[in-house]
Amino acid sequence: MPHRLNIHIFALRYYSIMGKIALITGATAGFGEATAILFAEKGYHLIITGRRLERLSSIRKQIEKKYGVRVMSLNFDVRNLSQTRKQLSSIPPQWRKIDVLVNNAGLASGISPIQEGDFEDWDRMIDTNIKGLLYVTRLIAPMMIKNKTGHIINIASIAGKEVYANGNVYCATKFAVNALTKAMRIDMLPYGIKATSICPGMAETEFSIVRYHGDKEKAKAVYKGFQPLKADDIANAVYYAVSQPAHVNISEIVILPTAQANAGTVLRAVNKKR
Repeated sequence: MPHRLNIHIFALRYYSIMGKIALITGATAGFGEATAILFAEKGYHLIITGRRLERLSSIRKQIEKKYGVRVMSLNFDVRNLSQTRKQLSSIPPQWRKIDVLVNNAGLASGISPIQEGDFEDWDRMIDTNIKGLLYVTRLIAPMMIKNKTGHIINIASIAGKEVYANGNVYCATKFAVNALTKAMRIDMLPYGIKATSICPGMAETEFSIVRYHGDKEKAKAVYKGFQPLKADDIANAVYYAVSQPAHVNISEIVILPTAQANAGTVLRAVNKKR
């Protein structure tokens, strides 16, 4: 196994990379995985990151085999600055012309009113959704500036546009993501680098399972009675923003399921007795 790994590393370091490169965080499931697959379909070479090593390696192999693009996988937690710095600093020169950065790694943890909030849940959301995004952007943006091109996509949320009951800290983190995207658009303007926020509504991925700490029954109930968004819907929105001509920047996309009017209003089917 180590021998095969060394061969893979050798290939990454010494084979020239032709074509566009996208770096996608949190690529082991949900929006990140769907985005990685779609970008591979479109011919992008990929740098994918995630905490689950086995899942990350499996996705890398599947994409390389099916789409014939090169994929580098980096195993780290965006909450950990030393891990993040070490892994992103290890990217070989041939891979540093990163055209697209998708800051997808994010989560909700717990759902309770502010007076009953769990400190560990709060830290987990703040460290992932805000600090993790900042760590990755801080390390990748200079590469884009050096290349004089790039597009930063931040996965935000409808929760960053409107608050809802018991969403408090999660909503606050996604408000921060929207604010940071606007700030990035200003800071990156002199270098021709675009910045876009994608703001999904209710989407059925692992999101609610994580929010409910692994309780799949509670997670399933969140989407009962209506058709939520799917991961592919968000991947399509990301690619739409990226595929615009050089003079066009999509500043943000708010995407909701048809059954959802805003953060707290959802039309659910009612079972009627016949």
